[in-house]
Amino acid sequence: MTDRSPHRPGRAAAAALALLLAASACTGGGGDGRADDASDGAADGGTIVIASGRDVTGRSGVRQQLVDAWNEQQRRRNSGYTARLVELPGTADQQRSQLLGALQSGSSAYDVVNLDVTWVPEFAAAKAMRELDPRLVDGDVVPSVAATARWKGAVYAVPFNSDVGVLYYRKDYVRKADPQSDGDVRVKNWDKLKELIGTVEEAKALNVLPAAYEKGYTTQLDAYEGLTVNGIEAFASAGERVADLVDGKGAYDGSVSQLEEGLTELRSRTDSAYTFGGAQDSDEAHSLADFASGRTAFLRHWPYAYGTLHQILPKGALGVTALPGKAVLGGQNLAVARDSRHRTEIVDDLVAYLTGKESERCLLEAGFAATRTSAYAKDPPMLCTVPRPSPSGGPSRSGEAADQMPREPDGRPKYAAPVLLPALKAAVQRPRTQLYGVFTQVFSTELHRLFGKNPQSVGDVAKRLDETLRKALPERD
Repeated sequence: MTDRSPHRPGRAAAAALALLLAASACTGGGGDGRADDASDGAADGGTIVIASGRDVTGRSGVRQQLVDAWNEQQRRRNSGYTARLVELPGTADQQRSQLLGALQSGSSAYDVVNLDVTWVPEFAAAKAMRELDPRLVDGDVVPSVAATARWKGAVYAVPFNSDVGVLYYRKDYVRKADPQSDGDVRVKNWDKLKELIGTVEEAKALNVLPAAYEKGYTTQLDAYEGLTVNGIEAFASAGERVADLVDGKGAYDGSVSQLEEGLTELRSRTDSAYTFGGAQDSDEAHSLADFASGRTAFLRHWPYAYGTLHQILPKGALGVTALPGKAVLGGQNLAVARDSRHRTEIVDDLVAYLTGKESERCLLEAGFAATRTSAYAKDPPMLCTVPRPSPSGGPSRSGEAADQMPREPDGRPKYAAPVLLPALKAAVQRPRTQLYGVFTQVFSTELHRLFGKNPQSVGDVAKRLDETLRKALPERD
């Protein structure tokens, strides 16, 4: 991606960009993902292989720490089993294709797979994974998150770590724009956010903001999954009927008028008057870097950025709140390969451990959005006792920076209970269809026509999008 502004970032901004690019690389990983080295298990013992994308919590990340803790438990039980985490290389699409191909072929390379929540219908419909005991997804799991584990009434996966869009903002910029403000932001709709951005823009005209500042808001509008997420958030904010693009069987159920309403909302909230020009070419990494470099005052992003931004921005400069309108649910779920050679009870025990109450608390403290309500509780707190190589406040063995994340005395991120949990409960899903990969490619490609040097009209994009979705997805019976 080329530089999108007249100036290049300074040395500090360049360093921030390097860190953010690494932190934002949610796909890919350090493992080679080779099938011939993935499993040596047997029915009465051996290695259970877990395939996953990259752990954004860094080297020896929390997922690996949880696997190590389960292995220690099995060693004490003398069960003969161990688990091994394999990080898959490549993009999310490449990982999806690799996993689906391996599971459909009957390969024993992977026993447990960490699936994006949008992949569950496709893998279930392809019979690539087996149905699970519904008790693995109990009442402690956040209801909106629990729904991602099911397809056509059956449980095919267990929520591992969740995700939801949140709004980050520069408290120092807000205070400079309005000296009477304490810098805290709470906006329930986009009109209020636009008003606040307008106040910041006025401060820019008065030269009271840092020279790096360019425009109020940025997000991910390049033609990929990030634009699909931003689009669905706009569609859902325009109304449930507008966002209801597929039926319960995954068939297309939209209309031109629905699409026009959703596209109008998306165009309104990405108006060039207050949206950073580089947003139309941005993914998670670049939008995060632009925000961290001071180019924008507001950023739509994911929870994992909370800890990263606190390491980069000046103390007291970062704020986070719920997105105005609707936010999209993300995350990953653990599923069991249909042809795993290991006993059902031992694989289920591993999945139950990795997604249990203490594990979810550990995931929350590491920077993920936990899937269980108990992880956010203060009284009684669910403490994480899993040994971790990077204790809060100290340098890690891998040389990573000290933890600067604001925390409660019990270790919870300060924003977890007041911001993150309510956002998860109110979040909406992307369209659930066994052809989601086709849907998101069509949706993001067509939505991107709204942006650029020669943007198309809402009406033209809506008509084209309707036509392509009708061709790409099955229509209702």
